[in-house]
Amino acid sequence: MKKLLCLCLIIVASLLFGACGNGSATQSEQNQQETQAADNSQNTDKKILIAYFSHSGNTEKVAQEIHEIVGGDIVKIETVNPYPSDYHECTEVAKAEKENNARPKLSTVVNNMEDYDTIFIGYPIWWHTAPMAIGTFLESYDLSGKTIVPFCTSGGSDIAESMPMINELCQNATVKEGLTASPSNVSEIKDWLNELGYIK
Repeated sequence: MKKLLCLCLIIVASLLFGACGNGSATQSEQNQQETQAADNSQNTDKKILIAYFSHSGNTEKVAQEIHEIVGGDIVKIETVNPYPSDYHECTEVAKAEKENNARPKLSTVVNNMEDYDTIFIGYPIWWHTAPMAIGTFLESYDLSGKTIVPFCTSGGSDIAESMPMINELCQNATVKEGLTASPSNVSEIKDWLNELGYIK
């Protein structure tokens, strides 16, 4: 009889301890989920700026598509002296600026750059790199600690050709993988943003 009573007590004690153990595990999992949710909330709270230079309108279309997907603010980078509308004249000006590593003066000013955590920077590829106006823009602000996300449009070149310039001008920032985008390929833009973690 005593043996039977002891056996019952052991079974009851085991069940109680088991229940306590499961409760702790559940609480631990809940805490982990809450921490992860807080981290995700912090990521979505980061302030985004989409800054782009566009001459023919292709880069502008991509910038607007990115803006529609990730939100944030958007600004067009414009020079004080506009580039010629004629294609050949424009390419000659762009070539001369590249050869002289020029920094054309901008009419665009972002007064609250310190507020932004992430800056998407868009441009066409001119003579195998970004237009020199992009150099002016990036050198105009303290980008330390910020995340730079480059994207470009091009008739044949890849964004990799412009990355030496971008990396040099953003040495104190984190530069993400860029995209050579087509204005008509929205799914490619979405896939890229999803890989970088910018799809909400």
